[in-house]
Amino acid sequence: MIKIGFYQFCPTFGEVRANLHKIAEALEKIEAEILVLPELCTTGYLFTSPDEVSELSEPIPGPTTHFLEKITRRKNLWLVLGMAERDEISKRCYNSAVLIGPDGLKAVYRKPHLFLEEKLYFTPGNTPFRVYDLGIAKIGMLVCYDHFFPEAARALALQGAQIICHPSNLVLPGRGQQLTHVRAIENRIFWVLANRYGTEEREGKKLTYTGASQIVAPNGELLAQAEPDGESVQIVKISSAQADDKRVTAMNDLFQDRRPELYNIA
Repeated sequence: MIKIGFYQFCPTFGEVRANLHKIAEALEKIEAEILVLPELCTTGYLFTSPDEVSELSEPIPGPTTHFLEKITRRKNLWLVLGMAERDEISKRCYNSAVLIGPDGLKAVYRKPHLFLEEKLYFTPGNTPFRVYDLGIAKIGMLVCYDHFFPEAARALALQGAQIICHPSNLVLPGRGQQLTHVRAIENRIFWVLANRYGTEEREGKKLTYTGASQIVAPNGELLAQAEPDGESVQIVKISSAQADDKRVTAMNDLFQDRRPELYNIA
C-alpha cells in the first residue's frame, strides 16, 4: 500500500517566493509518498501579458525545482506540481508540470492543450505522453484542460499508467470533477486531481476556481474530495496494482476488448 494525495490551496499571483514557502510549510506536515499540487501553483494563473509570463516563468531545472528537491529528498516524497517554464534557448514559455522525487528532478511535462488565454501566452507542448515508473507506482501527468481529451488519458493507460497526476486550475463548475471521474473509470486507473480554489481578479479580468480536488479509484469510487473553497490536504492509502486489473466483468477486459482497427482515429 502507498499513500497518495493532493494539496489544494490558493496561490498569490506573482508571489513565487511566498507561494513556495507556503508549499514548503504544508509539505512539512504531510506524510505521503506521492503528492499532487495545482497547476501554475508557484505563480498564480491569471496572466495579462506575455511579458508578465516571461518575467514570472523560470527554467527547469531552476530555483523552484532546486528548492523543492531539498524537501522531496528529505521526506522521500514524489511531488507533481504545475509551474510556468521558460526555455532559456528559445525563450518560449510553457505551462508545465514537473515530477520531483527522492533523487531530484525526474521529468517535465509541457501542457499540449492550451485553454482560453493560455494560447496567447504559452507555447503548446509537443512531447509524447510518457509513463514514469517510480518503483512504488507507474504514473502519468496531465495538466488541467488535457483531461477533456480522452486520447491523452488512454495513451497513458495503454502504456501502463496506474495513477494519473492532474494539476489543475479548473473554472467550469463540476465539469472537471465529472470528467476526471469518467476518465478513471474508462481506463480503470487511479486519478489524483489537485485543483486550486479562490478568485483572481486582475486588470478587468476575473476567474473563480472550483476547488473540489479529488482522488478516484479505478472502479469509480470517490476516495477523497475537498470542499469547493478552502485549503485541503487529503491522503489515502491505495494499492497501485489495482489499476492493472482491467476486468469490467468476468468476461470483459477493458483493454483486451478494444478494437483499434475499427476506430479510425486521426
